[in-house]
Amino acid sequence: MYILILEDEIPAYEKLLANLNVYFNEEITHDWARSNEKAKTLLTENKYDVILSDIQLLDGISFDVFNSVTINCPIIFCSAHDEYLFQAFRTNGIAYILKPYTQDDVKQALQKFQSFFKTESYQPIHNQTIDLLKSALKQEEIHYKKRFVIKKSKGIQLLNVSDISLIEASGDFCMAIDHSGKKYPISHNLSTIFEMLNPLKFYRINRSQIVHIEYIENIESHFKNRLLIQLSGIKEKAMTSSSTTSDFRKWLEQ
Repeated sequence: MYILILEDEIPAYEKLLANLNVYFNEEITHDWARSNEKAKTLLTENKYDVILSDIQLLDGISFDVFNSVTINCPIIFCSAHDEYLFQAFRTNGIAYILKPYTQDDVKQALQKFQSFFKTESYQPIHNQTIDLLKSALKQEEIHYKKRFVIKKSKGIQLLNVSDISLIEASGDFCMAIDHSGKKYPISHNLSTIFEMLNPLKFYRINRSQIVHIEYIENIESHFKNRLLIQLSGIKEKAMTSSSTTSDFRKWLEQ
């Protein structure tokens, strides 16, 4: 059994690998990629029995890999995306594990994979199917804020949500700080802003701060069950509240 794992988050990769080792009752032979670029190289050079893939990788969505490289083995997608995508995954040749998943979820997906070969019912995934999944992903993500319009004395400026490292409450408004440390005032309260953002990317770690997972550089333990978070472009470390630490840890492993 030769498996390819596509997962950009290290804790999620380690958890998935542990589940696979338990299922097969041995350490599996596998390759691991965190980006589309690395995945394309591995898929060009090797032949795999099954692929377990997250949807969002470091440099884009994994669907782009499967559009550009011929895949001749089943794909099991592992993601926190729900609703539209879950419906789109109801197609032959694809299994879907919804994060946060359990050992039993992994077991069921692998049993589905193995049944493809016993019944000879497996059909390679086609570009048409990938296009359907990409369309479903866009439909799901359309509900979340893509940019903020920042009013300036000399006009307006656009701030892309993808560039924001931290958002924190500041009196009657909020201050967004991008990954280079530049600050932008936003005329909404923190609760309103948080409802606009993709919960897979942003987490409210305390009453006054929201962090972006893509700009977390380091996390360390602190007193009273709190965590200190170093973010790109931010000198001072952000800190979870004692009441959010447990759920924040689980969120990190999605």
